[in-house]
Amino acid sequence: MIYLDNSATTKPRKEVLETFITVNEQYYANPASIHRMGNEAEDLLEGARAQIKQLLKMEHAVFTSGGTESNNLALFGVAKAYQHRGKHIITAVTEHPSVLKSLEALEQQGFDITRLPVDRSGAIDLNELNNALRQDTILVSLMHVNNEIGTVHPIAEIKKLLKGSRALFHVDAVQSIGKVKLLADSMPDLLSISGHKIHGLKGSGVLAYNQVELEAILHGGGQEFGLRSGTVAVPQAAALAKALRLAEPKPDYAEWNKDLRTFFKGFNGVKTISPETAAPHILAIALKGLKGEILVTGLQQESVIVSTSSACSSKSKEISHVIEAIGVPREFKEGVIRISFGAFTTAQDIAELKKAFERVYRLV
Repeated sequence: MIYLDNSATTKPRKEVLETFITVNEQYYANPASIHRMGNEAEDLLEGARAQIKQLLKMEHAVFTSGGTESNNLALFGVAKAYQHRGKHIITAVTEHPSVLKSLEALEQQGFDITRLPVDRSGAIDLNELNNALRQDTILVSLMHVNNEIGTVHPIAEIKKLLKGSRALFHVDAVQSIGKVKLLADSMPDLLSISGHKIHGLKGSGVLAYNQVELEAILHGGGQEFGLRSGTVAVPQAAALAKALRLAEPKPDYAEWNKDLRTFFKGFNGVKTISPETAAPHILAIALKGLKGEILVTGLQQESVIVSTSSACSSKSKEISHVIEAIGVPREFKEGVIRISFGAFTTAQDIAELKKAFERVYRLV
């Protein structure tokens, strides 16, 4: 199988799996235990945390189960800790459901949410963001790279814009870590990442942050600085640190993206949805008057795996909120396909995708 659905999840690296197995076999004690084996597990846990903080250039890191929990902890944690200062939060209409649904819940609790619109490229207007800022704005939450069409938000510019405000800045970097670099001097106040998007393991993630107060959303034994109670999964933490160390942008992504854009121009009824400025590892196209599921199934029969939209909504019959927000023409809305590259993608995979697409498209 040629796997081109890496924005949904990635194949774990062999080195990551080896780390996970070794830690499970040799450092299986509870890191909160006071005996020697517990201390060894704790040392390994803190070593993994130190590596992640260094790699992300952040001061603190809390281990989570993935991007969804990291986003929830960031949003609920900041909202509860800073509600004495204000209850206004700003986001964009194209954010991941783990952000949008969390903010809906906070809205029901009395918080005021501003959802910025986007243009046809999926980008927010920075002037609109600036105009939306208020004295009671406590948080701006935006993803770095959109998971469906690859739009890249200018994190450095947004951070500069927020400098004069009291608002904290949270970035969902799940789709950008290891693919699109964040500059050290433009790191936000809070950063969410997920292990399984960078050839790590499902069930692992981190919320990294700097000088920010957070309120816990999980209560119990007080692990992870009181922010995430429960026995810490040391093997997942060590594996995540390994995956993050090995995560690097692949220069081939941009070449393949450009090649496929040119290739798809040769087909009537095929429209490229991802903007020219999108992250190079994500390419969304749309088929006129066809359902994307038909092409996904056809390509699968040719041993090529792609997806219809984000994995969070690909099994839903509803049109993606991102596709609605960027104003995709009605006749293309149901035919969106996402192709996404990973560390194991090769030039041969791209060549085989093109051949398979030509065969399948003639039949649909």
